[in-house]
Amino acid sequence: MNTRTLGDVLIAPGATPGEQLLGYGTALAGSALAVALAIHADLSILATIVIAFVAFDLCGGAVVNATTSAKRHFHRPGQTAWHHLAFVAIHVQPFLLALFVPDFGWYRAAAVYGLALTGAIAILAAPAALRRPLAFAWVTLALLLPLGIPAVLAWVAPILLIKLLLAHLQPVDGGNSIG
Repeated sequence: MNTRTLGDVLIAPGATPGEQLLGYGTALAGSALAVALAIHADLSILATIVIAFVAFDLCGGAVVNATTSAKRHFHRPGQTAWHHLAFVAIHVQPFLLALFVPDFGWYRAAAVYGLALTGAIAILAAPAALRRPLAFAWVTLALLLPLGIPAVLAWVAPILLIKLLLAHLQPVDGGNSIG
């Protein structure tokens, strides 16, 4: 009987105890820090709950996507560039934040989401040997853009880009297993 654990679902099948500890620990710590920022910014309870959820996913996901177990799962045979692009595309958290957090807004949400999606397209279209350095170049330059994001959410763009472009899209061996 093949039973899936919570770690299999939220991290990757076969995630080690260390990978789980780092993933969940970072998710919880990131969520707690983001909640503290939201409380300090005097945001509503609903906005704070949404921020807690988004921070849990992004902070934990940035670590999880860098684990060997997640690399083995997401870059297994049969996974194509379209699978990876779809994974990036479903990360609509900036729009969720725009719905509930004053001063974040649709323009900023679209800018952050657009940076992640266009970065993924560029990285996936690049030759395998250039994907990792291109991802770092993209994230470095994207973080220099003055998006006017409120201080309470200043962490969203960097962590989203780390999670998706630097962690998820990069195969464990740095080779061309993204295809």
